[in-house]
Amino acid sequence: MPGPIVHINLSKSFRGGERQTELLIRGLAERGHAQRLVARAGAPLAERFHDLPELDVRSVSGMLGAARACGRGSALLHVHEGRAPLAAALVRLCAGTPYVITRRVTRALKRNPVTRQNYRRAARVVAISRSVADELTAWDPGLRVDVIPSALAHLPSGPEAVAVLRAKYAGRFVVGLIGALVTRHKGQDLLIEVARRVQHTHPDLLFVLVGDGEDAARLHEQSRDLPNVDLTGFVEDVGSQLAAFDLVTLPSREEGLGSVLLDAMDYGKAIVAARAGGIPELVSDGDNGLLVTPASADELQRAILTLHQDRARLAAMGERGKVRAGLHTPARMVERYVELYGEVQGETRA
Repeated sequence: MPGPIVHINLSKSFRGGERQTELLIRGLAERGHAQRLVARAGAPLAERFHDLPELDVRSVSGMLGAARACGRGSALLHVHEGRAPLAAALVRLCAGTPYVITRRVTRALKRNPVTRQNYRRAARVVAISRSVADELTAWDPGLRVDVIPSALAHLPSGPEAVAVLRAKYAGRFVVGLIGALVTRHKGQDLLIEVARRVQHTHPDLLFVLVGDGEDAARLHEQSRDLPNVDLTGFVEDVGSQLAAFDLVTLPSREEGLGSVLLDAMDYGKAIVAARAGGIPELVSDGDNGLLVTPASADELQRAILTLHQDRARLAAMGERGKVRAGLHTPARMVERYVELYGEVQGETRA
């Protein structure tokens, strides 16, 4: 492919979308593709590739800077988050470079002319789940939408770190939630409500919330009198946390796919999650987990207690989830993007 593939991700934080961006860049590097990353200056993503000296990392502070950093002569641009399509559209208009957008959330796009044209000018729009694809098609039936699911990250864990966590959690049944502390998305407030209800009836239950975000202070305040809630803040070693959990939950109010569930399944963990967005594309109710109605603390509580009381079913669900997670490898995701890039390049030459 002539010229580099330019990835644009201007997120200030490092969440699931940034982890997927990193997985794709590393997979393409293994295949020998020339690449450039345009990232926000000071953001975690820009600092994660010191071991890839061949990757051209451009740190920028704004949209015009991002457009300039893409440069001329690129093979194509790949937009990985919601702020960046404008930068790619500017490069498309000035240099004719085709671009691809990956959409990771089910929230409806704004119905303004600029956003609509930014998406219509894209060579392809990639949805990470069928649920996201349906939202895009409803928003604009004329878009060319492909579905390429996110991949598990094969997150490593350290035996010593896992041992420390298991000693810390000794005698407790640990229900873990990993995600940005944004309750309108991830629903951590629902889990805290469940913790409040069961603190006396099931004192062995411990609810561990991993992550940081805009609702951190509010969640700390809501749980400050609860001995069965542990808010860890941001944790780099997510794999060790997953290894120490007994059950993983994701009571999201909205969710594009929930790639952290793939990582949990990779660790053989059963799932209790909301029937929201793309989650049912990963979790089959009664097979590798239990699905509940979004925003229902009652159903969330019943599902958690059901698996807490049936350890054989919990283990069987975890094993089935591990098999299912194996269908979502980084190599498979990279292969599908390489195929898509080739199609876009062929259409551009034609």
